[in-house]
Amino acid sequence: MMKKETILVATMLFSMAVSATFVSAAEVYPKEYNTDGTITFEAGDEGITPPVDPEDPDPNVPVDPVDPPSPGTGGALSIDYGSKFKFGTQKISTADKTYYASADEMTDGSKKPTYVQVTDKRGTLSGWKLSVAQPEQFKTASGDELVGAQLKFTKGQAVSLVDPTYTPETVNSELTLTPGGNNTLAINAKSGTGVGTWVYRFGANENENKDAVQLSVPGTSVKLAQQYSTKLVWTLEDTPNN
Repeated sequence: MMKKETILVATMLFSMAVSATFVSAAEVYPKEYNTDGTITFEAGDEGITPPVDPEDPDPNVPVDPVDPPSPGTGGALSIDYGSKFKFGTQKISTADKTYYASADEMTDGSKKPTYVQVTDKRGTLSGWKLSVAQPEQFKTASGDELVGAQLKFTKGQAVSLVDPTYTPETVNSELTLTPGGNNTLAINAKSGTGVGTWVYRFGANENENKDAVQLSVPGTSVKLAQQYSTKLVWTLEDTPNN
């Protein structure tokens, strides 16, 4: 009797072992196990972002203007570049005249629409505001004013390779400056917009730019056979009009 019980127990143990083997063989595949990948960004460095092509503003393909002004402001929120507005040499006239700024010439011989470039590398999406002022009238080196002369910018556009979702809400297509007047708003990038590099250009290409930046001079204004010049002050603020 004892022998039979021993055989029965051994048989049961063997059966259980076989069953366990079958259960193990029935596991589900493939098996999944998760790991993490991380990267942390911080505000961009203090270096100056070089000017980009205003027709195709790719930061990976900078351009080289023939006659650039002073270097950009640098920093995480910066004005990188602004064209000089050259109205050439003109004949003195007693009639009202409008003159047009020439396109921005590059060292490779190409001509681009005049523009101002802003870059936001802060990583905060807090927005910004760009404005411009003309502190003084066009003057000669000795201080003689071009009385009544007025600067006007037309065909203003803000373009970037950044997702259009981040396009600034307010982009003024026309700006008329008053010498000695207050700042005139060019772009207002409210919170959540304006990230990356943006070009504020006057016309989409050289052809559109031909009559985009205008200098109107009344015929009654006394004109000396000399060069007249003025300065424009572009102001970038980190507090947009929200």
